[in-house]
Amino acid sequence: MSGRISVIIPNYNGAKTIGQCLGAVFALKSDLHEVIVVDDCSDDDSVGIINKFPCRLIRLDTRSGAARARNEGARQSSGDILFFTDADCLVMADTLRIALRTMTGSEQTVIGGTYSPLPYDKDFFSIFQSIFINYSETKNPEPDYIASHGLLIGRELFLRSGGFPEVFLPIIEDVEFSHRLKRSGIRLVMNPDIQVTHIFNFDLKRSLRNAYKKTRYWTIYSLRNKDLTKDSGTASLGLKMNVIFWAMTVLLATLSLLGKSSLFLIPIPPIILLNLILNRGLIKAFHKAKGISFAVAAVLYYSLIYPAAIACGGLAGAAAYYTSARGGKD
Repeated sequence: MSGRISVIIPNYNGAKTIGQCLGAVFALKSDLHEVIVVDDCSDDDSVGIINKFPCRLIRLDTRSGAARARNEGARQSSGDILFFTDADCLVMADTLRIALRTMTGSEQTVIGGTYSPLPYDKDFFSIFQSIFINYSETKNPEPDYIASHGLLIGRELFLRSGGFPEVFLPIIEDVEFSHRLKRSGIRLVMNPDIQVTHIFNFDLKRSLRNAYKKTRYWTIYSLRNKDLTKDSGTASLGLKMNVIFWAMTVLLATLSLLGKSSLFLIPIPPIILLNLILNRGLIKAFHKAKGISFAVAAVLYYSLIYPAAIACGGLAGAAAYYTSARGGKD
């Protein structure tokens, strides 16, 4: 590979963030070959903002989703290497330089980046989410999938693979893409130094809604793929066990209340302790990024409130999957 990087960014109604995204990208002039923004029929001020930057703008004719936008950008690119990120991500100062150094000579390898531990936003829920994603995506050097917010791949390999699935669930198309590449013998490698800073703008409601939505679609996909128990990035075994332990605790507390017996409460402390032990890596990540006070608050949120949204999303996804499967048999 000659080392020419094409940065590809899908955009849909990203007026609030696309200017910051492109500003960060064009601050890396020496590392760029081209920047391609594919607009998916936005009806806000996105296009006007994009036109202020020296990037190539491709406008889709019909609303088609981020997967098609990425694929179209790749098809019309001229670089040897494609770097995919999102309109709400800020590429960090050394990201493309590190990416290029990592990618050289890796034609049959896909390189992954991740979110920086600390996001652009300074609120608790955005910081929680960014640390959680950074830890979950980087704990395995050869991950189960590579997320599209920091995905580096040779252009020829991408086109040969068929790209992201355009007729699919509305999210996690990067998971399906990664799994398809792995089945064809392509190696996935995570480089935690390749980072983008994400703009979350999360509050409690948005945090829980995001957890519910992603879990719902991930459950549908995992049931189809028969890998529900797999340790897969943010859908980690630690998170899954956290939800199971939360459900057990809620059940025992309810039985104690209904039966007016404290005997049901006896197993709860060991359950909590085991959960903390299994998730100790994430707890250390919370502490390393923001200190002890944040870590305590994050652990309480992660173990007491966050699992409720995950559980509801999982149940909704399972219901949707089995309803669809039953319909297909009729």
